[in-house]
Amino acid sequence: MITILDRYLVRQFLIAFSFGLLAFVLIFLMIDMMEKLDDFIDADVPFETIVEYYVSFSPEIVKLMTPVAMLLASLFVMGRMANQNELSAIKSSGVSLYRLLVPFLVVAVAVSAVSVHFNGWIVPYANQKKFGIERAHLHRGGDSFARFNIFFQADRTRKVSIGYYEPRSRTASRVSIQDFADTNLTVLTRRYDAALMQWLAVADSITQRHDEQWVLSNGTMRELHDGEQWFQIFDRLPVGKLSLTPEDMEKKQRKPEEMDYPELRAFIESQQRAGQQVSRWLVEFHSKVAFPFASVVVTLFGVTFGSVRRRSGVAVEFGICVAVTFTYMGFMKVSQVFGYNGDLHPLLTAWLANLIFLVAGVANLLKVQK
Repeated sequence: MITILDRYLVRQFLIAFSFGLLAFVLIFLMIDMMEKLDDFIDADVPFETIVEYYVSFSPEIVKLMTPVAMLLASLFVMGRMANQNELSAIKSSGVSLYRLLVPFLVVAVAVSAVSVHFNGWIVPYANQKKFGIERAHLHRGGDSFARFNIFFQADRTRKVSIGYYEPRSRTASRVSIQDFADTNLTVLTRRYDAALMQWLAVADSITQRHDEQWVLSNGTMRELHDGEQWFQIFDRLPVGKLSLTPEDMEKKQRKPEEMDYPELRAFIESQQRAGQQVSRWLVEFHSKVAFPFASVVVTLFGVTFGSVRRRSGVAVEFGICVAVTFTYMGFMKVSQVFGYNGDLHPLLTAWLANLIFLVAGVANLLKVQK
């Protein structure tokens, strides 16, 4: 049953959260603007492009600052109520701290649920625009129209190297494809070297259906069996899809921040089929879901910590918020290193910081006066 007290707490919590999130986003944008403004001016970037860049950058900042704003809001609301004796009056009327936690946690769960969708689809789309502007105007993260020195494993026994890839024409140059023996992956059995490789529609000789696949042009093929070598020069030779379409080629160059949930999952599955190590990608995938629920953990921590009356004031409360946030972020980054190396399961890596701080929050809740 929703009470007047619940509505009051939710209203105060949402006001403090909105103000804190807006303040953090503006501060973050101002700091980044002071750092990059000279680069934009030197590159003669139009004003409209700069505005578009920071509009596209804002969702990423909102994602990062949402747990911080939730922690600050819970500390501020509960701290103010404790210092103004509102909390004592509420407890004396028979309302326990457990009951007071309910509206805070309901809001935190709702914010986390919205953040899962926000982080999974809206942020990656915005990041694509942001990184695209950086690549086109600031020359960061590689050229947006060309890719150099690409190496990948098409399947367990086949490796492909590309000197240059042009995505607009779906053309690769200086291509080498190496096939190894299934029983001994150190034994080379076949090698293709070609000046060009294009993604073209090729007609099947039996069904006459046109199927898009990679086609080598102006190259050579060498086969090695029992110490003997066969050599063939070809003008045009279809080699199949190589487990990598042009769309996959582009995604391979993207960062995890630029992929939504389906794209990142599909990319991980394609890399697993090719026999690649995917621990890093799995950690990033699970972190897209785990990080939003940090809002619930920090809210529990903030409400219980802020419920204790102190004479320190708002400045110390804010300092505590910053300290807890940096501790959480630092622990999360450290645990990710172990996940990237495969020392921890990717799912455990993504949720480890949440679990540890949840235990700390529950322990703190059990200690304070109810």
